[in-house]
Amino acid sequence: MSHPTDPDRAYLRAIDERTRTLLAEATPDPSPFDGAPAALADDVERGVEGVAGRLRHVVQHLHAHPETAFREHAGAALLHQELTRHGLDARLGVHGVETSVRAEIGSADRGPTIAVLAEYDALPEIGHACGHNVIAAAGLGAFLALASVADRLPGRVVFLGTPAEEGHSGKEVMARHGAFDDVDAAIMVHPYGYDLADQVWLGRRLLTITFTGVEAHASAQPFMGRNALDAANLAYQGIGLLRQQLPPSDRVHTNLTEGGQSPNIIPGRAVLKLYARSQQPATLRDLSARLEDVARGAALMTGTGVELQWDEHPPSLPIRTNTALTGRWVAAQQRRGRAPLPLGVVSETLAASTDFGNVSYRVPGIHPLIRIAEPATALHTRAFAEAARSAAAEQGALDGAVGLALTALDYLTDPLLRAAVHEEFEDQGGAIDVPSYFA
Repeated sequence: MSHPTDPDRAYLRAIDERTRTLLAEATPDPSPFDGAPAALADDVERGVEGVAGRLRHVVQHLHAHPETAFREHAGAALLHQELTRHGLDARLGVHGVETSVRAEIGSADRGPTIAVLAEYDALPEIGHACGHNVIAAAGLGAFLALASVADRLPGRVVFLGTPAEEGHSGKEVMARHGAFDDVDAAIMVHPYGYDLADQVWLGRRLLTITFTGVEAHASAQPFMGRNALDAANLAYQGIGLLRQQLPPSDRVHTNLTEGGQSPNIIPGRAVLKLYARSQQPATLRDLSARLEDVARGAALMTGTGVELQWDEHPPSLPIRTNTALTGRWVAAQQRRGRAPLPLGVVSETLAASTDFGNVSYRVPGIHPLIRIAEPATALHTRAFAEAARSAAAEQGALDGAVGLALTALDYLTDPLLRAAVHEEFEDQGGAIDVPSYFA
């Protein structure tokens, strides 16, 4: 009884078996669009190959020097140096974030603008266990390759180094400071255990619930107290019961961070912190309201006060994927010998959150996944951190750079594709006012 029991892996094995079955049947959907002229696409691909050594350096250097959210000073400086090394004008500390980076090529006077995004923050204690070093190298490589043909681009490409994805929604902070005001579409790639054209990503909000009670001697005068810990306990249990009525894709995870110090004093303060996640903005808003009801009900039952503080860091919306752009990503990856799988092959229960979702509700965007690890290797583990410095990670950064560069090139040069991208975006509901969505 001194050790926890080992979790049964039967469910994971069932998911793996189902995925293997679907893998055997799945084929990437062909894109109906021509994309960029072949000669120009070939030049861009060669441009990525030409900076392969620098991309490998970025993968390994960032991995060896992990920095957490909003502290990525060395990482931002590294990307800035790589951009200026290639003669590009780059800026540090833009759009309200000290560790952000921005550079531009081409001209908005000649056509539309597409942004290529790069992340480079790491996780506390386990470093680049989400592979953001690979994301940074892929985004950088794509931008450098496009810069090599900048005089032939009918439009503009913006490189955005976006800090603090892990738990802090750095992209939303930058967006509120104008990062995407002059952008028509945005793309990035994330490492994973599969090559996926699309995958479910959940929206996420943070809630802090503070119960305030009345302290009293727990033996002599318990009747004079109002127990804040009891309120937190009731809220915790209420959230657990609420899960029975939630959609399968919803997630709520909760910690009790304060609950009293001495057993013989009825606690006058207790604090719960929780994450709420859901697959659609509307369902996340509904989940938020139900969690508030649980907290207020617990306070009512215990005679305590309750304070609800939402979104210490900005919320993340789920990703709205643009399938027209995704088709061009698939075509680019096929050039590299990869076959990204369509949505639904890998179980939707294996879902996390990202602040790119907020971008995708402002402008059309894609966030595909590229394989650098074995399928069973989960994100945010030490095993994935090891994978993020492997030869497969370096190759993933290279192939990802080609994919992003060619997708951006297709968007700029193919007017039929571009029209389809924006028609789809409008059909999905168009841009929403992200900052006020949960107000």
